[in-house]
Amino acid sequence: MELKKSVDAATLFDEMLVRDVVSWTGLISGYVKAGLFSQAILCFSKIDVEPNTATLVSILVACGRSRDLHMGMGLHGLMFKRDFETNLAVGNAVMDMYVKCNCLDEARRVFDELGDNRDEVSWTCIISGFVQCERPREALAFFNAMQESGLELDKVTLATVLGACASLGAIDQGRWVHEYIEHKGIEWDDHIETALVDMYSKCGCIDLALSSFRRRHKKKNFSTWNALLGGLAMHGHGKVALDHFKEMISCGVRPNEVTFLAILSACCHSGLVEEGRKQFSSMEKNYSLSPRIEHYGCMVDLLGRAGLLDEALELIKVMPMKPDVMIWGALLSACRAYGNVEMSRKIQRYIVEMEDDLEHHQDSGVYVMLSNIHATSDRWEDVTRIRKLMKKKGIKKSPGSSIIQVDGESHVFLVGDNSTSKHPQQKEIHLVLNMLAKQQSNHMA
Repeated sequence: MELKKSVDAATLFDEMLVRDVVSWTGLISGYVKAGLFSQAILCFSKIDVEPNTATLVSILVACGRSRDLHMGMGLHGLMFKRDFETNLAVGNAVMDMYVKCNCLDEARRVFDELGDNRDEVSWTCIISGFVQCERPREALAFFNAMQESGLELDKVTLATVLGACASLGAIDQGRWVHEYIEHKGIEWDDHIETALVDMYSKCGCIDLALSSFRRRHKKKNFSTWNALLGGLAMHGHGKVALDHFKEMISCGVRPNEVTFLAILSACCHSGLVEEGRKQFSSMEKNYSLSPRIEHYGCMVDLLGRAGLLDEALELIKVMPMKPDVMIWGALLSACRAYGNVEMSRKIQRYIVEMEDDLEHHQDSGVYVMLSNIHATSDRWEDVTRIRKLMKKKGIKKSPGSSIIQVDGESHVFLVGDNSTSKHPQQKEIHLVLNMLAKQQSNHMA
């Protein structure tokens, strides 16, 4: 419908003899609403009148959604020249554009420049930016600052903060948000419900996730169902996940690819081989969904864990896409677990052939997986070669991390963290770790 409207608007626009800023803005915003972002940008490049606030906001949305950072930065510069930089609506749109383009430092700079002109939209935008860029601790720090500013917290802000709590496992802060929603009488919608279910699930509070899921009697959308199913799968509640999946289908909610990834993961963690086969087959048969490489990976892992190595290998051979190192690694681990030396050697040959494609990879996970596979086979020359290639290409492994929450505060610990912002109780932590290491050493002796 939106596409047809934009086509009709473009036809009418072409027939106009006089075009003012309102007609130009109407056409651009029409393209944006229809998701035709490149057309909106092209249209703006031809504009022959002075743009107004609405024009700039619409085109900045188009730049953000299409990740056109070059155009977005040009518009940002144009604002300074034409005294638009003090306009809050345009400032928020610029900040959102930078967030969508993953330029968080620029977004932060715009946020700081807005000063006191900041509103709920400004705060929500910067908080969501930190969440999207996987910096949840900073997102929560901004949320606390927003509360101190005295602004009201709306549904969008609260749902975004719950996402940060889910990433950090910050259950205390997540429950505070839940209590705030109840205390303020904020009406639950799909976003709030999904965010709460996801937060409780990822924090391991399955009972609270289920009670939040049952809180509303309104028909759930697939996002809320997926959040619940994913949480159940993550914590090994395979049969419970399948029961809820059947309920989802009976309620008339159509599953998508994410749903089946959760279900196959649930089957894998619970060893439900026959059910996994059935659900994998039903993706195309019943729902016309083409399995992605992640779905094949779940099935290979499921079959491998059950010792069905030949079936797993045959599935890999019929995959419509090229298997990645994660899939071969899953099968290789299963081969070792079941002592299948012959198949292990075959897989090693496949993995060596894959190394020809390493020049095109920038994902550190691929290199680390290959390095670990070679290490477990005592192929130390190959391990050294891959690590040298990583160093040459400037690829660094993301450090492992763990998060604990003490008295409502989340503490993140990174492997090999040599930053100046040390934990205030670092000496005490190392003292306890050394004591535990000595105890383990004495026990093994």
